[in-house]
Amino acid sequence: MGLFSRGHSGRVTEEQVVRALSTVEEPELGGDLVSRRMIKNLVVDGEHVTFTIELTTPACPLKDQIKDECESALERLAGVPRSAVSIEFSAMVRPRGGVLDKAAIPGVSHVIAVSAGKGGVGKSTVAVNLAVALAQEGARVGLLDADIYGPSIPLMLGTKGQTPAATAGSDGQARMLPIEAHGIKMISVGFLVDDSQPVIWRGPMVSQLLRQFLYQVDWGELDYLIIDMPPGTGDIALTLAQSLQNVGLTGAVTVTTPQQVATIDVLKSMEMFKKVNVPLLGVIENMAYFVAPDTGARYDIFGTGGAARLAEQLGVPLLGQIPLGMSVRAGGDTGEPAATSTQADAYAAVFREIAQQLAARVSVMEYA
Repeated sequence: MGLFSRGHSGRVTEEQVVRALSTVEEPELGGDLVSRRMIKNLVVDGEHVTFTIELTTPACPLKDQIKDECESALERLAGVPRSAVSIEFSAMVRPRGGVLDKAAIPGVSHVIAVSAGKGGVGKSTVAVNLAVALAQEGARVGLLDADIYGPSIPLMLGTKGQTPAATAGSDGQARMLPIEAHGIKMISVGFLVDDSQPVIWRGPMVSQLLRQFLYQVDWGELDYLIIDMPPGTGDIALTLAQSLQNVGLTGAVTVTTPQQVATIDVLKSMEMFKKVNVPLLGVIENMAYFVAPDTGARYDIFGTGGAARLAEQLGVPLLGQIPLGMSVRAGGDTGEPAATSTQADAYAAVFREIAQQLAARVSVMEYA
């Protein structure tokens, strides 16, 4: 039957609809929706038109714009009123490079490292909430806690004390089943060691553990695997960056606070990724400012504009700014991520917007 299903005769024809939709451009990738084969399951029944738009990511930030432009084009060129148009969305996240190479993690389309040049900027908080926000948008998401010396993700996701179960893979080898919570799958050294004991490991041991977490965990099918990297640019971070580059790392996003003492170290972190040929996806500014809950006054506690200047210097986008909120901190302590909260100072909408921008950035890199 081809791309389009056959509709009944009526005031508008399938050809008119296709012609109208071919005038609608994909706002980030360029090219029209028809040529990019994004229009699926088109049905023209009398004066009613129904179809699905297959996006490059379920976290597309421009769904409403695309829908509005489709309805406008159909009304303008085919005489179909908006009330007679029914549009649904689906998504197909394309694997890095279009195909998964032999070194890639089975079933995982994209691996994204969340890094920071120094500790204390809220990197793990951002990684957790990005993963949860992507899952809220409909993506299949995993989270790997590679911050070996500070594995805080089990606490942040309310899974502290749990132990991953074992299973047999299709090759007969033993696999760990990731822990699931808040719509994502996760693994952490925090599940495997007593959190009262320090992890005293050198680079080779950490690299071996990371490889086990990548290849000996039954991740299933994932659109995005988020890696919470250790802070800094020392031997451990460099070793992990090189290991991830070997498995086809899609790119790295860095977290910083606004002040110069943080952005200087973040710049070093991003330069480290460039040296091992890892694409830079963007910068996220955490603790960007504080809004007093009693007065509504804004305070730039850590200065202002640092992340924007850093992004411009690196030639990458500023993906978003997360205000300093008490509910963000509280959510990390109680295992209820801010992205799931309805509290105003949890800034759940901000985390979702940043997740959408990150997903869009990945799509542009892979589809353009």
